Amino acid sequence: MPSYKEVRNSNRFYYFIKFTLNVYSMLFSLLGLCVLCVGVYAEVERQKNRTLEGVFLAPAVVLILLGLVMFTVSLVGMVGSLRDNKTLLHMFLCVLCVLLFLQAVALIVALIFEKKTSALFQSSIREGIKHYYDDLDFKNILDFVQHKFSCCGGDDYKDWGVNQYHFCNGTGPLACGVPYTCCVPHKVGEVVNTLCGYKTLSQQRELLDEVIHVRGCIHAVNLWMGDNVGATIGLCCAIGLPQLMGIMLSCMFWNLLVEMSESMDMVDFKILKRAGFEYSELDLAGAGCCLCLPRDGGYLPLPALDPILSDPDLKPIPIRVQRPLPVQVHKPLAQSLQDLQLSGLRLDEVDIGRKQNKQKRREY
Repeated sequence: MPSYKEVRNSNRFYYFIKFTLNVYSMLFSLLGLCVLCVGVYAEVERQKNRTLEGVFLAPAVVLILLGLVMFTVSLVGMVGSLRDNKTLLHMFLCVLCVLLFLQAVALIVALIFEKKTSALFQSSIREGIKHYYDDLDFKNILDFVQHKFSCCGGDDYKDWGVNQYHFCNGTGPLACGVPYTCCVPHKVGEVVNTLCGYKTLSQQRELLDEVIHVRGCIHAVNLWMGDNVGATIGLCCAIGLPQLMGIMLSCMFWNLLVEMSESMDMVDFKILKRAGFEYSELDLAGAGCCLCLPRDGGYLPLPALDPILSDPDLKPIPIRVQRPLPVQVHKPLAQSLQDLQLSGLRLDEVDIGRKQNKQKRREY
């Protein structure tokens, strides 16, 4: 069985981490793009009757910010894993860590300063109740929360007195009442009476137990989370675990690339041991538009050219090549005697000629 080090240094492990991180980033980038599109559409519709300015009261703004962050961060991770870019991967890792840290800090602060957090939500909900009939997004969200959690208003049902249609000094049919989503249903499937909360704001809490829900939605949500600890933990895990998974994958892949870059040269899908020479370009035929498609045998590097010799500004130096002189080879003695006999001279005549030449040289 191969050891952990052998598995970690294998190509299969490299491909597994690379494509797992790439698919993870691609899915979240698509999800972020969808959330961004929904938020932009909702914001365009909201601008037609813009009344709410708070972040908590503008769901479209929250969706736009959430989608933009998800898409941008996931795109950085996708490109970094696709191109084996250590800088982008390190950036992706740091951003995920910062986001997860900020969420954890916000949760801890909300639990420690529970009263201040509750007061912040109360003021935001009361501001939204003032414009309840003017902002359709907030109206639908508040109606859903009041119906789902059997609550009314933010802190209690008295919060509806800040709305111009529901405060008790009004003259309309909704004056001193609450919306029908605050009413207690008596029978399943019965026709909803939209005026079931008529004149309830002027009555005492004890008299309204069978008519409307008197508990505020902030307290109702807190009670639901306390009674359903498993669902609360599951919700926190659903938010935090995907981010933690991205942190682990990006950290593993980044460390793997750092180790490979320190021990060997890696170019796309080809791992080459260091051989003491450089690479200038690759044969990327078949790599695709993203230069990431694998190919049998990898993308082999071409030898780098000498920068001095490859400089186009250098002028060629003329070189004159002389033809070499023929090499004189001494004939063997037997061949020389044979040539002498063919010429008709005798050896004594040759010796006499040599002596005469020497004597003439001495006389000079």
